[in-house]
Amino acid sequence: MISGGILIYVGAFLLVLSVVVFFHELGHFLIARLCGVRVETFAIGFGRELIGWHDRYGTRWKIGWLPLGGYVKFWGDENAVSVRDEAQLQQMSEADRRVSFHHKPVHSRFAVVAAGPAANFVLGILIFAALFLIMGRVTIPARVDQVQPGSAAEAAGFLQGDVVLAINDVSIESFAGLQRRVMLSAGETLKVLVEREDEQLVLNVVPRVDQFTDAFGNVQRRGLIGLVRANNPEDQVMEYVGPVRALMLGVQETWFIVHQTFVYLGRMILGKESAEQLGGPLRIAQMSGQVAQVSFTALIHLMAVLSVSIGLVNLFPVPMLDGGHLVFYAIEAVWRRPVNARVQDFSYRIGFAAITTLILFVTWNDLVNLRVVDFLASLFS
Repeated sequence: MISGGILIYVGAFLLVLSVVVFFHELGHFLIARLCGVRVETFAIGFGRELIGWHDRYGTRWKIGWLPLGGYVKFWGDENAVSVRDEAQLQQMSEADRRVSFHHKPVHSRFAVVAAGPAANFVLGILIFAALFLIMGRVTIPARVDQVQPGSAAEAAGFLQGDVVLAINDVSIESFAGLQRRVMLSAGETLKVLVEREDEQLVLNVVPRVDQFTDAFGNVQRRGLIGLVRANNPEDQVMEYVGPVRALMLGVQETWFIVHQTFVYLGRMILGKESAEQLGGPLRIAQMSGQVAQVSFTALIHLMAVLSVSIGLVNLFPVPMLDGGHLVFYAIEAVWRRPVNARVQDFSYRIGFAAITTLILFVTWNDLVNLRVVDFLASLFS
């Protein structure tokens, strides 16, 4: 018998991933229809079809048994990643060419492909905005209540009562904003503008690497300087926001995720962050289940974070991903002719190998972090 806990994990994972994938593919679908492209298939999941139907335009909508993604297949595509079906393209009538994706102008194809990641960003912004609109925004001023002994902040000269105004010339509005800026800056010198007794001064501080286990049992790394905020209720400011303000905050949250991702990748390339924190489907399933047990609101927030992350990853210039197609279309727009079919085919093979390697790597990370490897090793020891 399947336990209730497993059902929560599986159900939460399917809800989060299905919604995010659906909106991504819906972006492709809607702009394709707007550009006059015939859509053959709209699929959520891969493998054998479990449920399917045709709409009045002839599109086959279906759900596959493996819920780890989805795709939209256009007229003229050979497969789910929009590789040209050369044989079909050569045999098309003039009427077929008018609705073929690959016979559309390059700007139309660019718009159709870019619409998928764009839909993910829009979904993330709208979810964040809705949460701010419904729940408001609680902020705590970036005022120092305590400086931990022996910390980087003490070495830099921070004192109780200091108010942080800016870091590296970027304004800081709350203690949470201070924490966000510091946690991704381990080992880097930060120029911190503080207010002390009606006087402003600049302190230079280098966050130290702190490794910790979060509430869900995942090992994380962050920058830490050793400042403690006040916990007095009167320090908390509740801001009830309207639709416009909520939308602006949703855009800010989305930009923060994008910026945080690039900062992390840059630090990983420079060897300042570990690649062990990269996760795959198993980690998403674990996080979804754990967050679902906290609250439905937390699960919706995770959905927004994953939507933005998936949209961003799909824009990476890797063949087979949307970003790879966009690179080919940009080259075509400049050269006034499509990239050679053999070059594209070779690039797709490299992209497939790269994506497969990444999937295997993050899955291994998941197995290690979830201690599945240790469990299997114990069975044979």
